[in-house]
Amino acid sequence: MSSKPKKTKLLTPARFVKVIGLLFVVMILCVIASALLGPGGTDLASLWPLDPDSNPQAATILLARLPRALLAALVGAALAAVGVAFQALLRNPLADPFIMGVSGGAALGGTLAMALVGGAGIGIALQGPAAFLGALAAMVLVYRIGRVAGRVDTITVLLVGVVFNAFASAVIMFLKTAVTATKTREILVWLMGNIGYCEYSTILVVAAGTIAGICVLALMASRMNALALGEQGATHLGVDVEKTKAIIFFAASLLVGLAVSVSGLVGFVGLIVPHLMRLILGPDHRLLLPASALAGGAFLVLADLGARLLFVPLSTEPPVGVITAFLGGPFFLLLLRSRHRTAFI
Repeated sequence: MSSKPKKTKLLTPARFVKVIGLLFVVMILCVIASALLGPGGTDLASLWPLDPDSNPQAATILLARLPRALLAALVGAALAAVGVAFQALLRNPLADPFIMGVSGGAALGGTLAMALVGGAGIGIALQGPAAFLGALAAMVLVYRIGRVAGRVDTITVLLVGVVFNAFASAVIMFLKTAVTATKTREILVWLMGNIGYCEYSTILVVAAGTIAGICVLALMASRMNALALGEQGATHLGVDVEKTKAIIFFAASLLVGLAVSVSGLVGFVGLIVPHLMRLILGPDHRLLLPASALAGGAFLVLADLGARLLFVPLSTEPPVGVITAFLGGPFFLLLLRSRHRTAFI
């Protein structure tokens, strides 16, 4: 039995502004909710004056919760945008920086920096570049090995990503046995995927890199639409496929490296959010990519808020990477099963 093809709404300036504006407001509301809510609660009557030096309640919100919420929004936006780019590049909804091994490469690079130079306190100045180089190396390796007979075989790419993740995990395990107990604990906490409390200076650095990377990917959105026809079809439309792939690789590596350097391994954001946004908004990457970035930011802010709120019943705060894995694991299996029934849009 054949089903009728889905009608895709045309992208107009009015629709773009409406969707992006709505998602931006949703993300801001999520950040505000995350800043106001927490295990200790918030007494709104005692918020004024908003002076962190004299008001403990204001200090909690402005110096602890708000920076953490902003960092979660940036990490979620970066991972979701990369997920969209990878799914366009491979024409496969299962593509994700975590599953493809790119996050594993970034984690390996960051762990090497922590083990050889210092602990988690070395900061983004060293850990960020190390994670970026690890992500770039992993991406190039997975993509090159995944080419079969001159074309990219998506199943091979995913399998190579899984194997590389196993290899990266083995190297990380070896590094954890070769360093001190203090460093081992720092590495373990970082790798579990934590949106920690940070300074606003760190947020500015991450924000600059994240916005730049997402803007580069957004500029490639029309070419991603062409890649939906395959590399040969995109070439016939005048797209320089190899140059496009190189730009996407570089921007995606920057985004994954930044995200992993400040949050560790947070998986499945790049899988869940782009797929849901594609079902709601359609396959046009000119809208899908920025919409997924905003939705990814909101999603991870809420996941991090959930992790913090679980402190009350559990007497401990689970890593946000555990929350996204609980959500993403079953989602991945359902998506994998649906692949046998429906074609990728």
